[in-house]
Amino acid sequence: MRWVTVDALLQCAHLGKVGLTHSQSWVTIEGRPVLVQADPEGRPITGCPNIGPTIKPCTTTLKVQAGYSTWIRVDGKPVVLDIVTGLTDGTPPGVVKYHCTTPGQPFVSEGR
Repeated sequence: MRWVTVDALLQCAHLGKVGLTHSQSWVTIEGRPVLVQADPEGRPITGCPNIGPTIKPCTTTLKVQAGYSTWIRVDGKPVVLDIVTGLTDGTPPGVVKYHCTTPGQPFVSEGR
């Protein structure tokens, strides 16, 4: 499981793109900040094509359901791993998920 950086590609199930920001800057991979707990949450989603008269496209990520490291932390917060997943605010409610397509770096992983 690779660590996720700010250069990662997270997408909703309809392939909309999640806009990422980072809350810490001192742990980096190739100069790019590593994401930590809560960084993928509440982020904007652009380009979701799931549109219709009674259909709401994905516009925001909700709470992460899985994908935080259980043993690697930065300043007390778990790092985000490339298995990160959670729900979006798109329709149908409580069904549409977002996930990591590319972690943003090919080097650092959580080994077990």
